[in-house]
Amino acid sequence: MTAAGARPRTWLALGLCAVLLALASPAGAQTGSPPPAPSDTAAQDRQTGAPAAAGVAQPPAAGPDYDNWEALASRAELAASLDTTAVSALEQLRAEIVDWRQAFLAAQGTNAARIATLREQITALGPAPAESSAEAPEIAQRRSELADQLNDLQAPGINAGVAYSRADGLIREIDRVLRERQTSELLQVWPWPINPANWPAAFAAVTDNWAGIRSEVRRAAAAPDNLARLQQRLPAILALMTMGLALILRARVLMERLAARLPALAAPRWVRFWSLPISAAQVLLPVAGLLLILAALRNTAMLGPLGATAATSLVQVGLFGVTAHWLGRRIFPKDDAITAPLRLSQRQRREGRYLTTTMGLLVGLEALRDAMVEITRAGNAAASVLSFPVLVLAGLSLALMGWLLLRHVAHEAAKDSAKGLQLRLVGLLGRAAIAIGVLAPVGAAFGYVPAAVAFVYPAIVSLGIFALLCILQYLVDDLYDLVTGRSPDDAGALVPVLIGFCLSIAALPALALVWGARTEELAEIWTGFRQGFSIGETRIAPTNFLVFGVIFAIGYAATRILQGTLRSSVLPRTHLDVGGQNAVIAGVGYVGIFLSGLIAINSAGINLSGLAIVAGALSVGIGFGLQNIVQNFVSGIILLIERPISEGDWIEVAGVQGTVQAISVRSTRIQTFDRADVIVPNADLISGKVTNFTGFGLNGRLIVPVSVSSEADSRKVERILAEIAEAEPLVVMNPPPLIYFAGFTSDDMNFEIRVILRDVNFSLTVRTSINHEIIRRFREEGIDLPSGHRELWLREADASGAERPRALGQRQRPKAVAAEETATSAGPEAARRS
Repeated sequence: MTAAGARPRTWLALGLCAVLLALASPAGAQTGSPPPAPSDTAAQDRQTGAPAAAGVAQPPAAGPDYDNWEALASRAELAASLDTTAVSALEQLRAEIVDWRQAFLAAQGTNAARIATLREQITALGPAPAESSAEAPEIAQRRSELADQLNDLQAPGINAGVAYSRADGLIREIDRVLRERQTSELLQVWPWPINPANWPAAFAAVTDNWAGIRSEVRRAAAAPDNLARLQQRLPAILALMTMGLALILRARVLMERLAARLPALAAPRWVRFWSLPISAAQVLLPVAGLLLILAALRNTAMLGPLGATAATSLVQVGLFGVTAHWLGRRIFPKDDAITAPLRLSQRQRREGRYLTTTMGLLVGLEALRDAMVEITRAGNAAASVLSFPVLVLAGLSLALMGWLLLRHVAHEAAKDSAKGLQLRLVGLLGRAAIAIGVLAPVGAAFGYVPAAVAFVYPAIVSLGIFALLCILQYLVDDLYDLVTGRSPDDAGALVPVLIGFCLSIAALPALALVWGARTEELAEIWTGFRQGFSIGETRIAPTNFLVFGVIFAIGYAATRILQGTLRSSVLPRTHLDVGGQNAVIAGVGYVGIFLSGLIAINSAGINLSGLAIVAGALSVGIGFGLQNIVQNFVSGIILLIERPISEGDWIEVAGVQGTVQAISVRSTRIQTFDRADVIVPNADLISGKVTNFTGFGLNGRLIVPVSVSSEADSRKVERILAEIAEAEPLVVMNPPPLIYFAGFTSDDMNFEIRVILRDVNFSLTVRTSINHEIIRRFREEGIDLPSGHRELWLREADASGAERPRALGQRQRPKAVAAEETATSAGPEAARRS
């Protein structure tokens, strides 16, 4: 097989949409398969030069046969060290070693239950005494017996572990050899295709293929048995040909008519969903027609090896062409009303459709060329000349497609100067397509045909995969809109984005195969992923995470159900207050989550003792980094146990007053009376000064200051204020209200009404009610409130010497006092400026 011929077969497989799903689990060819049957070792020994060893391919069902394994391993080591070993022989050896490795992996768990029991028995005997100490003879004898049994039971697992390591190393060595050979083939320099001296070889290869096909048909037609079979199968052959031609010629037209009538047949929300399946039928039905024609040609019994290869390759050309044409119509739609992934003009979209179809046909032609050159074993000169024209056209189409991608980036950048990640990736793809499309044909002109083929056609197929991902993303969005009733204009849903991300991850194996990765290498990566990774003596695999997630989810759900039951049915029937009920519910939640985690860890088989060393090494750094978090967490536990504050309490902490809304693990949320939420760390509530106005009772004192004119009767004022206080419904009478005469000046007298309220939460309402009642009663009793306006009368002598009074108007306050009052009334900023 030529170096350029190793890849188109992969491209052919990737042409179908279903391959993306099939490649998402590549380990099926490597793991879980039965041990291989005995192989033809003599043929392999002739290729590798290794000594023959009969019956080394299959490990026995009762357990690994280490003698046969040693023979196979030695032969594989010799084959990997020889440059003359065929690639097929290395791949066959590798497949056999993979099955042996799987058997060794299973054998490592031999006698696991019995070994665990013996270790528990040895642990029950206690630690072995020091050399200078004596031990009871029966205990020493029992310890020796158990140790001997443990060594015997551990021997099969240890041998399997050693053999597993050797098999794993041999697999890596064979993979390295195959990669080096693949690289050397890609870097080969073939005869220059632009050299006219090489053109006759290409012409001879084409004529030989055509002559070979005609010769095969003539020989088949000359055989009487073939003619008889053809006559018997002629009705079926004609039926297959008719059906195939009908699907190729009419299916696309019928699907287009159905798509045109779709708005009249379905509701508007279903039109976008059904448009993609109907459009996909325009590919699937013609492909089915091509397959029917291929089946009809094979049933004629007139095709030999060359004819069958040519017919299959021609069908593949049609498959790639039809698929590419469909992708082009979806990515570059004709109708401007259809949402397209790329923002291009009508002319640019038309060019995109032509380029997409052309690239698909060119990929199919390269597959045809590779198949015909391989079966006729034409030389590198013929392969180089035949590949070059198709390669130049493919490179030109790829470069033009890259230019269209850059046009899309330019259009989007003109609307928004800030380029997103998706737009930058599209620009990177466009530049890479232009570079490959220009440089690869230039390199092929000077003989680097395998390298050019290895870059151009994978780049084209990669663009096709990206286009398919875009179409599938649109399908996911439409399906999500149907299920949830979301408007197509709403782009804020997370589920379609996550599904699109999963589709992108599923496409990675396909992209890896396109760019030259071997299926066995992907299977090896999947095997390593399934086996997990080791931390100390603990091995953690994805299955452990799956079991852990399922068990923890069940425990978490059970905890939430228990909390809901306590909140709605059990705790309301007890004498606990609301704060105590919330503390019990929160405590049950913490305990339930902790127990769920422990049960999930044990069920997943994760040995935490193996992580003790790592945890000890990280504990110091984690301790410093999480010091505040741990402090707040412990403070939260103390708050739930001691309950100095509870949800609904009116508290003051660090100068902030408000109502406690929620107490979480790290912090407490307080809602101020301005309806602002303040997050307070739990450590501040434990170590700082906290005033709880309602936590231990709703009773609280209210002080209402009252100022009256200095000319009023103080006893009368005291009596009126006492009557007002005693008439308030929320004021308790034991202790009775207190009217406090705080002091007086030359202008006014200052009193205070001091009362105890039944519910301090209504202090503002009570204060307002008392103030209104004070104004009403003072007006009725003729008691004046202090006035801020005073007139100052001075006596001065006139010209005759007689004194006369003079009003100076409003009393002037000192400047410092006036400035202080102005700043206080204006706010903190005015006070700071004064």
